[in-house]
Amino acid sequence: MLLVEDKQIVVPGEILAEGDYHSGRGTFKEDDKICSSLVGLVAVRDKKLSVIPLQSKYIPKRGDVVIGKISDVRFSMWNLDINSPYSGILPAAEVFGKEKRDIKSAFNVGDVLFLRVVDVDEVKKVKLGLKGRGLGKFRGGILINITPTKVPRLIGKKGSMINMIKDQTHCEVVVGQNGVVWVKGKPEMERIVQKVVRTIEEEAHTSGLTDRIRDMLVELLGDKTENTAEEEVENEFEEELIE
Repeated sequence: MLLVEDKQIVVPGEILAEGDYHSGRGTFKEDDKICSSLVGLVAVRDKKLSVIPLQSKYIPKRGDVVIGKISDVRFSMWNLDINSPYSGILPAAEVFGKEKRDIKSAFNVGDVLFLRVVDVDEVKKVKLGLKGRGLGKFRGGILINITPTKVPRLIGKKGSMINMIKDQTHCEVVVGQNGVVWVKGKPEMERIVQKVVRTIEEEAHTSGLTDRIRDMLVELLGDKTENTAEEEVENEFEEELIE
């Protein structure tokens, strides 16, 4: 007998099922019972039960800003992958208002958007919106997925870490609270940002991280930092000549 629902949050030791069920990742079997071994979300696949660690997945909350990729286009809405067990829904009315238009004229499958979580109902139906400063469609760039709980470390105190990365690489960087990071710049700089973001994710629990990331940027950028400074001096000289 199944005692839980798919995508239900469970805690260690909680009984998920009794009888003819198989134990998957994040669970253990005790006699004829399947129990959870961690805090997470239940995944029911036929007769196999698994638990996905909660810390590795984004649980949407009203007011969050997230980065999502359109996975499906329907008559009056777009479905989006928001790096969560729960898919997001962007109603056409959030984009067109009361105006009747072809939904594909705005966004299509594969488009990447910066959105706000408008509402999350009792069954985890996630309604998204585009009303707000800076929200909308991204053009170009790359996406990096990190563990959502590491987002504050990537941003840093008062934005110190993320601003340092942007200043040194001259890339546009936007971080969603769902652990999706959008980066746009020169290809070589995008790769550097990707390396730096991965390092921050792996070492988020350690002290002195900001200094290490600063040193890492200097090492990865090498002469590029000096070249940028020289270019700025040349540009200033040109502006003086024009004036």
